Amino acid sequence: MSTPRDTDTAGPTDLTVLDDLEIRTACVGPMSNNAYLLTCRGTGHQLLVDAADDADRLMGLIHEGTGRLDLVVTTHSHRDHHGALATVVGATSSTTAAGADDAAEIPVPTGRLLRHGDTIDVGRVTFDVVALRGHTPGSVSLVYTEPSSVQAAGAVPGRAHVFTGDSLFPGGVGSTRGDHDRFVQLIDDVTERVFDRYRDDTQVYPGHGAGTTLGAERPHLDEWRARGW
Repeated sequence: MSTPRDTDTAGPTDLTVLDDLEIRTACVGPMSNNAYLLTCRGTGHQLLVDAADDADRLMGLIHEGTGRLDLVVTTHSHRDHHGALATVVGATSSTTAAGADDAAEIPVPTGRLLRHGDTIDVGRVTFDVVALRGHTPGSVSLVYTEPSSVQAAGAVPGRAHVFTGDSLFPGGVGSTRGDHDRFVQLIDDVTERVFDRYRDDTQVYPGHGAGTTLGAERPHLDEWRARGW
């Protein structure tokens, strides 16, 4: 499912400003990976989702925020999602986190092992850890839900923002390499842990390519399950 896109990886950063959170998106590397810098607006604490490639670009992204980096979350163990991890961690002394069942395959030591149902606090912003198994055994996503008290222009109380790695894209779930059992596990997790839990206005931020919403994808769930990928 993760098809590289024709994108200038040195192009401008995409910035989304919510009430308590800023989301910066950069496309890096030959596989056009999305890296997401998540900044708590009140405290300046920052989390990077996938130090995928192009450490210079990622360091620039970090400095577009507040210049500090507290945590790097690797969504899964595939090489294109952690190619710059060692360099970024070495330059920032940030903590690392990844799914417990993928950590051994990541060549940088994982400081925090993530499991389904965990939470991550970045300043005053909290992310829920949602395991979406199948693309890899330990794939994890992060979910931020806008609080009921949001006041910023464009903010929507209760709207979720899901950083899905390679587990969910526009048009389907991530690759399971033709393995039926892995596909069933992934489509079940995506259905039960994402679509059944979050609203249609939920914003999806995948590991490659353009984003989507759960509302745009929900009508196709049965089609994905029937086709088997």
